[in-house]
Amino acid sequence: QVQLVESGGGLVQAGGSLRLSCAAAGRTFSSIDMGWFRQAPGKEREFVVAVSRSGDTISYAESVKGRLTISRDAGKNTVYLQMNSLQPDDTAVYYCAASIATMTGPARRLAYRYDYWGQGTQVTVSS
Repeated sequence: QVQLVESGGGLVQAGGSLRLSCAAAGRTFSSIDMGWFRQAPGKEREFVVAVSRSGDTISYAESVKGRLTISRDAGKNTVYLQMNSLQPDDTAVYYCAASIATMTGPARRLAYRYDYWGQGTQVTVSS
């Protein structure tokens, strides 16, 4: 079992920044691949970014490249999502996810490949 707890969401104006955190517990942090997904009202959950268990491989959705940055701190068992230049289209509930199995390539972008999910944190960007 892996428990994931997100934090850091909130309301920000367009062009602003937020940093989301996802604290993991229940399994050795270096043994899980991590990802962030988001879901806007009336839309399907979509992939945002994923990072391998080693931290060496990172995959971003095209829509967030250059604006969002993922990092993981093994000492704190935490993954961070630094979000800059936020736009109203970034408004969504952001979910942290963990996979026990090692994922490669396109698999990282598929929500059903992840085993555990956090409760989500709301990000609202006003225009």
